[in-house]
Amino acid sequence: MPGGVNGKTILLIVGGGIAAFKALELVRELRRAGARVLPVLTENGARFVTPLSLSALAGDKVRTSLWDLEDEAAMGHIQLSRAADLIVVCPATADLMARAAAGQANDLATTLLLATDTPVLMVPAMNVRMWLHPATQRNLATLRGDGVTVMTPDEGEMACGEFGPGRLPDVPAIMAAIAAQFGDKPLTGRHALVTAGPTFEPIDPVRFIGNHSSGKQSFAIAGALAAAGARVTLVAGPVHLPTPAGVIRIDVMTALQMQAACEAALPADIAVMVAAVADWRAEAAAQKLKKDGSAPPPLALTENPDILAGIGHHARRPTLVVGFAAETNDMLAHAAAKRVKKGADWIVANNVSDGVFGSDANHVHLVTASGVEDWGAQPKADIATTLAARIAAQFSGPT
Repeated sequence: MPGGVNGKTILLIVGGGIAAFKALELVRELRRAGARVLPVLTENGARFVTPLSLSALAGDKVRTSLWDLEDEAAMGHIQLSRAADLIVVCPATADLMARAAAGQANDLATTLLLATDTPVLMVPAMNVRMWLHPATQRNLATLRGDGVTVMTPDEGEMACGEFGPGRLPDVPAIMAAIAAQFGDKPLTGRHALVTAGPTFEPIDPVRFIGNHSSGKQSFAIAGALAAAGARVTLVAGPVHLPTPAGVIRIDVMTALQMQAACEAALPADIAVMVAAVADWRAEAAAQKLKKDGSAPPPLALTENPDILAGIGHHARRPTLVVGFAAETNDMLAHAAAKRVKKGADWIVANNVSDGVFGSDANHVHLVTASGVEDWGAQPKADIATTLAARIAAQFSGPT
């Protein structure tokens, strides 16, 4: 369990959402890890969990109201807001995020958030359409701009039956995010360049050459590097994923655009080239190509630039260059050859013939000059955390 929380005081604000029941499990894990938990339950949060159950697990009084005469006799909310080492909002509902972003102080929770200089970690959970709504995304940007750490919600099936981003992250992920608030950030002062997703190469105004890359692994890596303290530039092809906290995102469409964005992002200390760049591009027709019953129109294909090799052999080559090899056969042999040919230090290899694209798990091997490591099958978020830790170990000296 994360040792960084041992002896720390966590002020936990439980918002009013169906995911509030997971806050009880979070309290249990925090106490087990040696933290003191000061629970605050919003009015709507009390519709999902009871003050009694929260208090029993926390071993402390549950605060529910800004107007408690006993607590407020000595400006209790001010003292409470500054008594903790970290404030965690879990779940952070769309309403609670909106009121916090606007600087409102109309209940105990928002007053605590406004009256504190203690670090704040928000763990969002809401319907996918609420999460993706422009208003929520504006509030998210405001909160992050104010210095609040906001976790990226998980993607999956909602209680309402819809599917997409908005699920509360699992408790181990929340615990890791809390521990990171107290731990060292070994990549502070380092700049990391990460590429993500596919590229789309237009054939005409409506069609393109592309692939099935979802970008999930690369976005997880970008987030893990940022959590380790790195300044991260994420060059993303056409994917629909929320930007990880603390990451600078540059959206591109084609391989040429991705190459230009990577060049512009240099110099960097670290390059993790995860994007599945289309190998070829065509001269796009000005009008939509039509079927006329005869043979299909010929496509004259031109080879796209090799972005990984360009970075690996660049005059301003990053200190550490990590490439990815998505293979369907002879994976390790192809990955080893690719590492040398492309000028990479490491290659993360995986077999993409078994449904990896779009999934939340992967089975990778790390190929280096020293040999091959089998990391086994695990969630992509865990692979990202492991890779970030290995990268940090390479930069254990001064910046």
